[in-house]
Amino acid sequence: MENKTTRRASFKKLGMGLAAMFGIGAAARAMDGVSKPKKEVVGDIVMDQDIPLFSGGVKHGNTLYIAGKGAHVEPFEIKAHTEIVLQELEKELKKHGSSMEKVLKVNVYLADLADYKGMNEVFRGRFGPNPPVRTTVATYGGVPGNSLVEMDCIAALD
Repeated sequence: MENKTTRRASFKKLGMGLAAMFGIGAAARAMDGVSKPKKEVVGDIVMDQDIPLFSGGVKHGNTLYIAGKGAHVEPFEIKAHTEIVLQELEKELKKHGSSMEKVLKVNVYLADLADYKGMNEVFRGRFGPNPPVRTTVATYGGVPGNSLVEMDCIAALD
């Protein structure tokens, strides 16, 4: 009787193992037909000496990445520059199928950390009731192009 139990248990384990193997194989075959996200450049490509330097925007799956936007105009005042930068970000987000409310992450680069409070006054509330995560740094040597602030972001596309 003990032999039958052992043999029965062995057959049961073998059967379960085969079922698991075939189940995994079927799942893998089903996934072959599913397309994987690919990088898609959606913004202008900035060139440097006829060589691509960076893209203004990239989509990957349901995520949109927007390159840094600055305000390269006078007056050189943080609130005015912040307003211009936020408007440019919003324009790019809408152009590519997202919005300020779908922004997941923002990086803020200040030419001078003393402008932190003024930048926050304009930034506050611009991303809806659930703001994105944010990193803010003061750059050594300033922001390129004489902007007092530059921002880039990552947003959802759904």
